Amino acid sequence: MKIWKFRNGSEAGGCPPGWAEKLGVPQVVADLLWQRGLDSPARMDTFLSPGLRHLATPDCWPGMREAVDTLEQGIREGRRVLIWGDYDVDGITGATLMLQTMRFHEVPSSVHLPDRRTEGYGLNIPELERLAAEEGSGILLTVDCGISDVKAVERAKELGFTVVVSDHHMPPAELPPAHAITNPRLSEDNPCPHLAGVGVAFFLMAALNSRLGETSGKRMDMRRVLDLVALGTLADMVSLTGQNRILVKNGLLKIAEAKRPGLAELKGASGFSPVAALGAGQVVFNLAPRINAAGRLGSPTLAHDMLLTDSHDEAARLAQTLTSLNDERRAEEERIYKEALEQAEAAGNRLGFVLYGKDWHQGVIGIVASRIVETYYRPVLILCADGDTLKGSGRSVPEFDLHAGLTRCADVLLGFGGHRQAAGLRMAPERLEELRDRFDAVIREDLGDKPLTPSLKVDAEMPFSQASDFTVLKGLELLQPFGIGNPEPVFASQPLRVKKRKAFGHSREHISLEVTEESSGITLQAKAWRQADQIPDAIQGKRIRLAYTPGINAYNGIASVELRVRDWEILG
Repeated sequence: MKIWKFRNGSEAGGCPPGWAEKLGVPQVVADLLWQRGLDSPARMDTFLSPGLRHLATPDCWPGMREAVDTLEQGIREGRRVLIWGDYDVDGITGATLMLQTMRFHEVPSSVHLPDRRTEGYGLNIPELERLAAEEGSGILLTVDCGISDVKAVERAKELGFTVVVSDHHMPPAELPPAHAITNPRLSEDNPCPHLAGVGVAFFLMAALNSRLGETSGKRMDMRRVLDLVALGTLADMVSLTGQNRILVKNGLLKIAEAKRPGLAELKGASGFSPVAALGAGQVVFNLAPRINAAGRLGSPTLAHDMLLTDSHDEAARLAQTLTSLNDERRAEEERIYKEALEQAEAAGNRLGFVLYGKDWHQGVIGIVASRIVETYYRPVLILCADGDTLKGSGRSVPEFDLHAGLTRCADVLLGFGGHRQAAGLRMAPERLEELRDRFDAVIREDLGDKPLTPSLKVDAEMPFSQASDFTVLKGLELLQPFGIGNPEPVFASQPLRVKKRKAFGHSREHISLEVTEESSGITLQAKAWRQADQIPDAIQGKRIRLAYTPGINAYNGIASVELRVRDWEILG
């Protein structure tokens, strides 16, 4: 059970009269937009219809003009471009987008995506030296990395590279000595400081595309790569507001078109029609894990090649390989999760967990950390052996800034980096117990000595007369895509009576409830996914209240109303 907290409703009030009619949406939709800070019909209209015309110009982003100038000069000098990405979805899609743009303009170019196990994250000097010896040193262009790689950038310049860093991670106190750096976090004074790495790549390539087109007369249609932008942005879990919303909303339309063979075949391998329209959640939980599996258990180049190829046969082969790797990843994840759960149980009174398994796979520990946070609602660091050191991945709860917390443990670590709710770290094995004590102490300093109770943000109360109205449900769909910064609306029900409880699913892990609203007599179906152990048989016949999200289920072509249970409480 969670603590229900109603969003700003009482302070913000309802949307002013007449705005809903002007926008052509149900009143509940206008009220939600108003509560989320959209204070004019024009801003609401832009949110509901986020067209590409609302994209910011490249000059709005810190360092973008200098980066384009540097790239253009090097390209006109005939220098080869080495694109250095990352092994996750954001880095892979960003690198693919860059290479596609370079190839359109016939710029000699190649991509390097580091091996997670042998190279680690970001630029590394041995591989830079190898690539310089084999391919020569032209332009080194990073995507989704580089902002912290001071020594590697210094070495790249010694090797003769012109270095352009494009990244979106938090800049350190000392920036690398690159020829140009573009990163929206270098300044808060820009349209979207929380762009993903692939978003930075998109604006950089759009500007370069325009610049090169001024002399060649050739301009690539940048809409062709919006599918990559949506995929990488959604997978990186950045805020889906402002420019990100525009990019993702339009990119999902391109994913639905499936003109890229790699995405068409990946959708097929994920159980969807190649031309199915997918929601943000389906991309995050079905497509993205398969691409991430390449970097976790295989080579990220597999996913890059799949997204780049023009051959459906080659794309299908690679999509099946990624699916097999993802199945392997899931089995490994389940093993590590069970072992991590045992350690967490044994560490009971700690407010932050530092869990360690020598043979845990470093490509999976981040996912397991997220699951442990979901289970215990406490910050978690999960570590595994990596040569002579320990490598770790951390996840946090909204109340605790993980990056700031690790900063206060920095003297125990060999290195770390990341964001407020996700981070990576490296440390010496002999300091593991010291980190356990320090991490717990830092959390207690910030949050107090009592474990947190998770809260659930509820937007408003919604009677079943509205929850069963297809006009309302269609209106709520206009708010998609949902994610961080634009959460899916959650409503509180009026008092209900549970008429029937039924378990379903392969392991009967899901619950279906037939619930009747007492005031109106309207009966609806509600489904609680993976909550069979939390909703007992004894709930049948009880008076309850639900926190739920209503939606349209179009199973077998027949549309029906279905409520997704987010939480529930017994009424007296």
